[in-house]
Amino acid sequence: MFIAGFPAGPWATNCYVIASGPGQPCLIVDPGQGSIDGVAEIVREQRLLPVAVLLTHGHIDHVWSVAPVASGFGIPALIHADDRYRLADPISQTPSMGREQLLAMTKGALELTEPDEVRVFVDQEVLDFAGLGLRVEHAPGHTEGSVVFQIAGPEAPIMLSGDLLFAGSIGRTDLPGGDQVAMERSLARVVLGSADATVVLPGHGPQTTIGVERATNPYLTAFTEPPRRGM
Repeated sequence: MFIAGFPAGPWATNCYVIASGPGQPCLIVDPGQGSIDGVAEIVREQRLLPVAVLLTHGHIDHVWSVAPVASGFGIPALIHADDRYRLADPISQTPSMGREQLLAMTKGALELTEPDEVRVFVDQEVLDFAGLGLRVEHAPGHTEGSVVFQIAGPEAPIMLSGDLLFAGSIGRTDLPGGDQVAMERSLARVVLGSADATVVLPGHGPQTTIGVERATNPYLTAFTEPPRRGM
């Protein structure tokens, strides 16, 4: 299996390109701002054929370049049905920055627009693009339609966790669409329900494993500590 990831743009959003090997069909995950050239370089060097763009959720730092990437390769973009509305007008879904400020960051490129072809997926759907068989797990909390993608890797399972789980941290819930209770449920079900050997490729920051996060991530302590005895 071939997986290449790199941080892109001012938010350092990790963009991933995944294929079964060089010269094969590939998937592009979360093309944020500044990711277009990096994706093109990986595709060219590895002789890959992009077949779809997958989105872990609809926040602007993860979907900034989805339209030019998808149109450039003539491929669809896929997102969970609950976050589909965010692609219709990405700018209006970003309350932390003004429209003029965001538009100035596009530098005249065809970005921050809705892709020509958008498909939606649902919980537990298996996406058989590129022969990789990614399984969707709905993990709301950061947004309504946040998901992780699970892949059966050659040595250990692989989880593309988006903004659900990071090395030493978790996704924030104080933005529109965030839900702390839903986040806690997703962490308990999706993260702590996964094998310790699972390699986690997050939306930001370095990769980690479920085992490391189970043992050291302070935000997971409430789920892993033994119950206390009553007084």
